[in-house]
Amino acid sequence: MSKKNILWLYVFLFATLADIAFILERKEELRFFSKPLILIGLIAYFYQLSKPISGTLLSKSILAGLIFSWLGDVLLLWSDLFTYGLGSFFIAQVCYIIGFKVAQFNPNKLGRVNFVRVFLTNLPIYFFGAFIFYLISPNLGAMKIPVAIYIIAIVSMFTTAKDRFGNCHPASFWQVFIGGALFVISDAIIAMDKYFQTYKDADVLIMGTYTTAQLLIVMGIRTHILHPIKK
Repeated sequence: MSKKNILWLYVFLFATLADIAFILERKEELRFFSKPLILIGLIAYFYQLSKPISGTLLSKSILAGLIFSWLGDVLLLWSDLFTYGLGSFFIAQVCYIIGFKVAQFNPNKLGRVNFVRVFLTNLPIYFFGAFIFYLISPNLGAMKIPVAIYIIAIVSMFTTAKDRFGNCHPASFWQVFIGGALFVISDAIIAMDKYFQTYKDADVLIMGTYTTAQLLIVMGIRTHILHPIKK
């Protein structure tokens, strides 16, 4: 890993810590500077490390996922732009689904998928998404359909990460899998805090799980790039 690439990770780390500090100090106006900078560091880092596979579907999909996540971060700084932020993160989840599907030794073809087995193994995840929606649905109002669609997207992202087990480098699997789980947890906290019951220091938990999720996803894809062929 070049020193130049490591510098971008320091940008990510500094912006993350600054953003959490501003949350704790209740200096929301300063988050307009720190929050957009967080994923800028990861985007630049991934762009540099993925140059050897530049132009591939894997590189394009993960980079697009990061960019749309960054756009979602910026839009969510304004409460009245929440719907647009949700839309940006929806596109990011779709991009990650594509990226996770490609980041395997032998990506499954449609005809080779055992849909019954996949459904049964993913059932606890489906139940979790449905339970969150059940709790928040009374307060969603006009947001009920957009939120339901987004929950389907992020649950699909996580199940795609889970289904990489045994078909990619072990370190890549666990990094992406844990990253996907933390992404789900972060969004679940957002949903519960906004539409069910407010929680003390929810923003700290949200940003802590979210930034760790994005970092682990990037590092997991990095591991796959370094170990693309099954031994």
